[in-house]
Amino acid sequence: MDRIVIEGGHRLIGEIDVSGSKNAALPLMVASLLTEEPVILRGMPDLVDIKTTRTLLSSLGVEVSGDRDMTFRASNLDSMEAPYDLVRKMRASILVLGPLVSRFGSAKVSLPGGCAIGVRPINLHLAGLKAMGVDINLEHGYVIANGKPGGAKIVLDFPTVGGTENLLMAATLADGTTVIENAAREPEIVELANLLNAMGARIEGAGSEIITIDGVPELHGADWNLMPDRIETGTLMAAAAITRGNVLLKGARAADLESVVRKLIDAGITVEQEQDGVRISCADRPRSVDVRTAPYPGFPTDMQAQIMALMATSMGTAVISETIFENRFMHVPELRRLGAQVQIEGRSAVVRGIELLSGATVMATDLRASASLVIAGLAASGTTIVRRVYHLDRGYERIEQKLADLGAQIKREEE
Repeated sequence: MDRIVIEGGHRLIGEIDVSGSKNAALPLMVASLLTEEPVILRGMPDLVDIKTTRTLLSSLGVEVSGDRDMTFRASNLDSMEAPYDLVRKMRASILVLGPLVSRFGSAKVSLPGGCAIGVRPINLHLAGLKAMGVDINLEHGYVIANGKPGGAKIVLDFPTVGGTENLLMAATLADGTTVIENAAREPEIVELANLLNAMGARIEGAGSEIITIDGVPELHGADWNLMPDRIETGTLMAAAAITRGNVLLKGARAADLESVVRKLIDAGITVEQEQDGVRISCADRPRSVDVRTAPYPGFPTDMQAQIMALMATSMGTAVISETIFENRFMHVPELRRLGAQVQIEGRSAVVRGIELLSGATVMATDLRASASLVIAGLAASGTTIVRRVYHLDRGYERIEQKLADLGAQIKREEE
């Protein structure tokens, strides 16, 4: 098992490419199940979750080739079952349910696993499919779905990202028109809808609260360039700011992270969209800002841990409230080991900024918590060792190398 070792106190200076979006890539890969023609996705990140999804699709009979530019051909599927051993590794695996039942009228998908950051039920996915006329049963830890979906009006109790993606894909080949109300509005939803439209779907309203899908008889292949990863962008922003650095994030789009950018600017950090990407610079110690996570366009829960690390060295006191996942403060005890002054009060964390953190050995608990510990280590005196970094590898491509290229004293080594 690997660990990351950081010698803190070095400013991040320079420019670095932002990788393709993991959270967009996974549903786009799964969308290839909707057609027998090739779907080409360009600019794919080299991540564990991408490899897991590739293995899952291959187990269904999808022919997958390439690395950075991947080609998916689902013309000869030999299975409608997504087994437990694969699905348990990653929650996004449940996304195969909608495309399989839409194209073939049946699917058997294990109930999902993934990060232990809280209860994330798939009841909204299943309720939406039931509204579309699909017969759903839960048997021995599996979702058994039968019947081709038809058009329906679906009102989501919560703007679930995965649920919106699943139902969006299921509706593309449905008989009739489907309307999804209270839909998730994330840029990754827009990315999926744009790819599906490029494949011949008829989708309107993606990025708004109401998405309308007119079902079509079939979809065709497409050639698609993947959007940049907005969470990696935000993570690198926090890393640059906590080290009082000046970094150009090439290919990044500030418009995808408006809520994060606003908070950084409020904290006294400079964020500018340039022709080649987003530049972030911070000359002085940032001011404390309060943060409350919320569905897009609110502050993303996937950036909560990283902004907490930044606030740990800010001037003043910040209140960070988590409204999405109930267990997403598991990084707090580890940040405290680095000297952070954080107190949890219900669903909020009160962060009293200090000038300098102190290096220590810490344990990563989930994907974004891993990133927060790396960020904190960059600004801590002495040596910080982050253990269990396999979480990090699920969602960040070579992050230690990217940070080293910007001047961080950081390396990966075996335990």
